[in-house]
Amino acid sequence: MRFGGKLVFLAAFISAGAVAQTASPEVRKFIRFDQPLIALADVTVIDGTGAPAREHRTVILKNGRIEAITDAAQAPPAGAHVIDLAGRSVMPGLVGMHNHLMYTASINMDEDDKIPPPGFFVTELAFSAPRMYLAAGVTTMRTTGSIEPYTDLNIRRMIDAQQIPGPHIDVTGPYLEGRDSFFPQLALMEETGQVRKTVAFWAGQGMTSFKAYMNISAPVLGAAIDEAHKHGTKVTGHLCAVDWRQAAALGIDNLEHGPIFTDSEFVSNRKKDVCPSGAAIAASWESRDLASEPVQALIRDLVARKVAVTSTLPVFESFVATRPLLSRRQMAMMSSESLRSHLAARAAAATAPERAAKAEAALKKEMAFELAFVRAGGLLLAGPDPTGNGGVLPGFGDQRELQLLVEAGFTPVEAIRIATANGARYLGRLDRIGTIEPGKQADIVVLKGDPSRRIADVENVEIVFKDGVGYDPAKLNASVRGMVGIR
Repeated sequence: MRFGGKLVFLAAFISAGAVAQTASPEVRKFIRFDQPLIALADVTVIDGTGAPAREHRTVILKNGRIEAITDAAQAPPAGAHVIDLAGRSVMPGLVGMHNHLMYTASINMDEDDKIPPPGFFVTELAFSAPRMYLAAGVTTMRTTGSIEPYTDLNIRRMIDAQQIPGPHIDVTGPYLEGRDSFFPQLALMEETGQVRKTVAFWAGQGMTSFKAYMNISAPVLGAAIDEAHKHGTKVTGHLCAVDWRQAAALGIDNLEHGPIFTDSEFVSNRKKDVCPSGAAIAASWESRDLASEPVQALIRDLVARKVAVTSTLPVFESFVATRPLLSRRQMAMMSSESLRSHLAARAAAATAPERAAKAEAALKKEMAFELAFVRAGGLLLAGPDPTGNGGVLPGFGDQRELQLLVEAGFTPVEAIRIATANGARYLGRLDRIGTIEPGKQADIVVLKGDPSRRIADVENVEIVFKDGVGYDPAKLNASVRGMVGIR
């Protein structure tokens, strides 16, 4: 059903008991707790608001919602199924704002270490990605660009119908791209009438947002934004031919990745509506002082126009040869070809130490920009972008994003707020998700340890509650081991 031009997920209003009763056998085998009244006893509550963590609390879940948060010394309600969670923390389910149901299966370099025609391909992960996101504690996600839009819509439908496990999904329409795309799977949008028809059609199919891509021209982007807003949907962008200031003036709602890697505003002798090389963009930011007036003016403009920025630090970290390799646990999730491809890309990067040093410096500068943007009042969102050189996996990348935000200078509770409440706010769902407060959906992650003190504990997910139903992350991940890059 629709309300105010936006899709309202029916699952948000179904009790935990009803969800469990309607769940298919495929979903039921991953459910650990489905009682209508559950007490998460003696936990540390990190509520997602940015407030300090509260120790020795009991969180009461009733019919899929958070009923109350009480002192652990207080007796739980009569009839509640009590789960003793001493030594554990709870935080809101992650709201992944640059997530995909696709992945870089293989980079397919030729003998000259270049990607041969027709270009760079990605693979739809309709089976493995939803399970891995949920296992990592992602209870809501935006796809932020679809390669197979009908597949993505059907995955959302099947998850909502309890036929397959996965998070709530806001599906973004097909990429809105211009000429000379690096990706042959994207449609070419060169006319304003064409992009208006495209946006109108996919909004009618149930898409909740749209994503403009690198080669789109300013007139086409402006038409897409105008048409999307008419349908009550938002537009984000991984841009290049159009710079950030131009896009903000056109009314874009969100910008992806951060400017150090995507904003072409400072490239000298730039041609109108033409995407300069990545090397040119990097060079334009390399020696630029973030405290300088042009950069501060950009930040002020974004904040004044209420343009959100999505942090995707893991995808950039994966290109830095001096950064840690994927864990053995993550490697075990990958197909042999995907793992081989990623390790080959990392090995090639390691042979160019000067390039690695520049990549590390760019990553650090992006971190500093994001911190400055937030301190100036900007809305920062979080997502891992599981593409790039294959070094970012669904779910695991969401957890890594939190750790990199802390490395950037945010406190752990600030990073958690960015990855939960901020995403919910942008989606217009903060009244239902994003924080642990009475009356909200029971989308809660149970973790061993305390990520408000040690952010790496976000990896220690033991139970994921979605709509009050507790899922087993270990079983979810085990069911798709070795499949990333295949299905």
